[in-house]
Amino acid sequence: MQLDPDEMSSVTNRLKRAQGQLAGVIRMLDEGRECEDVVTQLSAVSRALDRAGFAIIASGMKQCMTPGADGSEGTLDVAKLEKLFLSLA
Repeated sequence: MQLDPDEMSSVTNRLKRAQGQLAGVIRMLDEGRECEDVVTQLSAVSRALDRAGFAIIASGMKQCMTPGADGSEGTLDVAKLEKLFLSLA
């Protein structure tokens, strides 16, 4: 299944922000910042990555459930989607 490039541009932007946040966390560690501040920022990075993953899965679900151009029904592999969701848990 091919992901919609228009929908993935927002995911790409989210991942780039998370990349910047992660670089900030590493910098905080190098600077010896307080544990609480580091963990707070690390938590924000983790949430951003999770949201990007869920957005990708949601896009895939939408494509699987949308009828094809030839009128064929979309296919939805529930077990595969469940496995993807659980991998983000």
